[in-house]
Amino acid sequence: MSAEDRLITSEQMKKVREIDFVTQFAHNSLKKLIEVLGVTRKIPMMEGTTMYLYTTSGTLQSGSVDEGDIIPLSQYAQTKTPVGEITLKKWRKAVSAEAIKKSGYNESVINTDKAMLLDVQKGIRTDFFTLLNGTITGSTSVVGSGLQKALAAAWGQLQVLFEDDTAEAVYFVNPLDMADYLGGATITVQTAFGMNYIENFLGLGTVIMSSQITQGTFLATAKQNLVMYYLTMSGDIAGAFKLTADELGYIGINSGYQNNERAQIESLVMSGIQFFVEYAAGVVKGSIDDSFLTDLTVAPDADDMTYPWTSKTPSDFQDNIAVSGGEITGELIFQEGGLSPSGPLAGDGYFIALKFSNFSSGLTYENVKVGLVASASGMDLQTLDSDKDAVFKITDKDHQKVKVMQTDAAGHKNIQLFGLSGLTLVNA
Repeated sequence: MSAEDRLITSEQMKKVREIDFVTQFAHNSLKKLIEVLGVTRKIPMMEGTTMYLYTTSGTLQSGSVDEGDIIPLSQYAQTKTPVGEITLKKWRKAVSAEAIKKSGYNESVINTDKAMLLDVQKGIRTDFFTLLNGTITGSTSVVGSGLQKALAAAWGQLQVLFEDDTAEAVYFVNPLDMADYLGGATITVQTAFGMNYIENFLGLGTVIMSSQITQGTFLATAKQNLVMYYLTMSGDIAGAFKLTADELGYIGINSGYQNNERAQIESLVMSGIQFFVEYAAGVVKGSIDDSFLTDLTVAPDADDMTYPWTSKTPSDFQDNIAVSGGEITGELIFQEGGLSPSGPLAGDGYFIALKFSNFSSGLTYENVKVGLVASASGMDLQTLDSDKDAVFKITDKDHQKVKVMQTDAAGHKNIQLFGLSGLTLVNA
């Protein structure tokens, strides 16, 4: 008896699964990265084609020419430097019959296919940052005091380098540098192809965060300087290896084919994608000049200290407070009604009072801001007062931190964070 019409077969389901894989990779992930980078040129290549970086040099002759005289020629030359070939990359994965018997088909085959594709993504990202970090020479350099000034300096250079176009900038920054700067700024962080990014950061352009950028440095270029070369995975190669490819041929996969000689299920992935910058001189290499100042001394406020807005002293609401190694420990005693009739210290809760001293050379309390942060990347900082102390209401000791930031006239910053999870809350 033959199978029923419209029966969904295992081979059809295999194809659906492969289509889902390439769709997730090429459309939902790679497509989004292409949009974020602003890549408008996606160029199919032949295997073994050499990729080049281009630089242009020359001298503009004087335009002051008397009537009838010969106008001098301005000569320019373009130099291309080979930086490698685009090559077909191939990955294979095999799962034994025993593994399928033990863990099931989904766990051993399908989920490991997904993991392999994530690693393929990671490899493409690594190749791109390797190019940016190590291959490009002769690019423009900038230095700025702090992240904002450094990015602004790079933005200015890009406007000069691409003066014939409207340069829409993209920056590549280490996440730790971004976390130091952001503080409590309200931003939206999005994800594309495994990388976090911020659109229109400070009005300067798109910032992409990657740990593959050395902390304290960054790279920037105009989006129109970025190109994506790729080897198409459709056509003959797809037919020869039974690959399912996305509609543009960025990646192909043959998942779950049998190797009966070894009693295993194998998956084959092929791709050849390389993001690239066309003009080396159009890449700006930046340094964040964080000439760190010396740390402040942070200690519990004096037990006999009185404040103008409360009759209580620190000994009424804290005990055995100690500051060591970036952590604050001790006991906080519950205060009914809070420490102030209004403002941030009003209402029932727990409070801590700290004293700040030993400012960096040339700085005073006016150069220091202190506050509570919900995490290392959020803040509500206020300039330190002349008494050089501050009182905070603690609402979530396991996630809040005390943040202290010194800033000198040149914009250099020293940021200190103190965890509060070691505090004990006491109901008096």
